[in-house]
Amino acid sequence: MNKVLLSPSSFGECGLQPIELLENAGYTVINNPYKRKLTEAEAIELAKDCVGIVAGVEPLTAAVMDALPDLKVISRVGVGMDSVDLDHAAKKGIKVLNTPDGPTRGVAELTLAMTFAMLRKIPQADAAMKNKVWKKQTGNLIINKKIGVIGLGRIGRMVAGLFRGIGNPVIGFDLYPDTAWAEQAGVEIADFETVISQADIITVHVPGNADKSAVIGAKEFEKIKDGAFLVNIARGGVVDEEALYNALKSGKLSSAAVDVYNKEPYDGPLCELDNIILTPHLGSYATEGKLQMEIDAAQNLIDALA
Repeated sequence: MNKVLLSPSSFGECGLQPIELLENAGYTVINNPYKRKLTEAEAIELAKDCVGIVAGVEPLTAAVMDALPDLKVISRVGVGMDSVDLDHAAKKGIKVLNTPDGPTRGVAELTLAMTFAMLRKIPQADAAMKNKVWKKQTGNLIINKKIGVIGLGRIGRMVAGLFRGIGNPVIGFDLYPDTAWAEQAGVEIADFETVISQADIITVHVPGNADKSAVIGAKEFEKIKDGAFLVNIARGGVVDEEALYNALKSGKLSSAAVDVYNKEPYDGPLCELDNIILTPHLGSYATEGKLQMEIDAAQNLIDALA
């Protein structure tokens, strides 16, 4: 039995190399026919008799693993492991792998793009034009804006580097900061409260608290500089959505840009606001980066099964 399930709904759309890698290694691939996130029941149905799953964000729970006796490897396309019961996988001897480098550039570049779009009100201007309204939007320049980066892992460091590259001062917080990197990169390391209170633009790149509580909630918004900008391309729940709504509605924040949500697909109250940019969890959805992640995930699966 050499079957593997390719569960991500768009796997292979950026290029056939990852599928060819698996087939050339002797595996029969089972595709996701639903073209959306799988349910537990669908994952079990499709992955029966499979030795491996190239995983997206479907729930790979204890119940799913228990129903798949032949499963040996889960190879995640991306970084986050929230959807995989890692403890149960370890108990059953199922190897779990991910592609930590794949989304880095895509997420970092989207952070930069979101920042410019917020500052110059590009989505608002575009929406007005498409409604045949000629309205000049007055935005802000990025020059001299202090960038606060919460989380200095792979993505946070690249974000900091991109902003330093265009001349912005950067202040960052991390639980375990790499001070040698920070000194070389010209990034000031500070505690969490200092970063959120001093930054003009805050970008969030942390996996979140273990207890699922928000990293930035109502209390933190009180400490953020009036008129600041916020970008969250980290995880849903890292920024409290109700508190964010209130901060945008009151004018405490000038604008925000969000790519991740507590419940996805998202259709909540933030959709009602004009001073927020909302994107559908597409941080890593750049053709080059997505293809490389899929290649890496396929190769990880092949190597682990070998």
